[in-house]
Amino acid sequence: MRHSPIKPILFKENRQRLGQLLEPQSLAVVNANDVLPTNADGTFIIHPNADLFYLTGIEQEESILVLFPDAPDPKHREILFLREPSEHLRIWEGFKHSKEDARKISGIDSVHWISEFPVLFKILMFEAKKAYLNNNEHNRAPDEVETRDQRFISQVQRDFPLHGIDRLAPLLHELRFVKDPLEIEMIKEAVDVTNRGFRKVLRMIKPGVKEFEIEGEYSREFIRRRCKFAYSPIIASGANACTLHYLQNDQECKKGEMLLMDVGACYGNYNADLTRTVPVSGKFNRRQKQVYKSVLRVLRQSIDNATVGKAHKEWQTDSHEMMTEEMLRLKLISKEEVKKQDPANPACRKYFMHGLGHPMGLDVHDVNSGQHVFKENAVYTVEPGIYIPEEGLGVRLEDDIVITADGPVNLMAKTPIEPDEIEQIMNR
Repeated sequence: MRHSPIKPILFKENRQRLGQLLEPQSLAVVNANDVLPTNADGTFIIHPNADLFYLTGIEQEESILVLFPDAPDPKHREILFLREPSEHLRIWEGFKHSKEDARKISGIDSVHWISEFPVLFKILMFEAKKAYLNNNEHNRAPDEVETRDQRFISQVQRDFPLHGIDRLAPLLHELRFVKDPLEIEMIKEAVDVTNRGFRKVLRMIKPGVKEFEIEGEYSREFIRRRCKFAYSPIIASGANACTLHYLQNDQECKKGEMLLMDVGACYGNYNADLTRTVPVSGKFNRRQKQVYKSVLRVLRQSIDNATVGKAHKEWQTDSHEMMTEEMLRLKLISKEEVKKQDPANPACRKYFMHGLGHPMGLDVHDVNSGQHVFKENAVYTVEPGIYIPEEGLGVRLEDDIVITADGPVNLMAKTPIEPDEIEQIMNR
């Protein structure tokens, strides 16, 4: 693993919490992600299944976790299945976990090889009344590619047609939405590395630099600090910033333009998500600063509004009201447009068309099924923006926050955001 070892108590407690949510005499199964093909005989580097990692700390392909809290045999209450290391795998693929490695990482005593799974799983199913099976349930996730979990669901339905089967994802989503203090520490490390990358990049931005050169500087800083990109970075100069998911990153940054950078580090599979928009020439012009300060005001008030018990929908609506006032001040919309607007589609959405923020953790857009209000120790992004294609200008600012009983805590409070500080760093 690239990151420092994580205390197995985190995974033990996560399994205990999940076990308490299962119905009596039920078992639960979570599969690792597939190793996905590229072309010819190539494959992508595996990204760990977030649910499996959350429960075990294991990041290895083809791994399976079975939880059966009421199993008659205590050795069957937590079982981890792994690929068996061999000389062939060592030569061609490198390191694979031994049973002792897996015990140390996960805190699970019963570790078996994958070859033992079919027989042992059949025994356990005949002892259980219900099986909770996992699936990647996310309202924005495409479903064209069948996953290991989906193939496993089909297999269980064929092999055990008289057993009850239920969804595991809602239970895991409920648990993962609220973060353990150890998880928050991992997120803070990702935030710190992201901050360091941003400060270094600020010093290299100038007219003539290419978007991909900036991306490369982030990559250098992240890798040397045991991280990777949390998601494909957006390095968007000029009008490119008006494309919300711009990924081309190959244009020249030109004098007089603004540069939007939406980038975050991933440390130990926990993510950061930062957006800053800065002047390529090192100094905001009057219009750029007007728009920037409008977005900054909405960001700060939206952070203050993210309190325990606040409904997400109300939080978003509040941001629309703030954006409406800012856009009237910027003369982007008129009072007449506001007067005639559809409350479900306010006039400000012409220039602020995306959501205000999202939960974040093991996934950048973390799971939150059924969670409609802020809860203590949930982690969120806050990311208002104004995008004006006719001016070739897009400004988005994004910080990561922890919701606490005493109010939101901004994890990116040390990351430069004030216009004067941005200019000062860029012009040293």
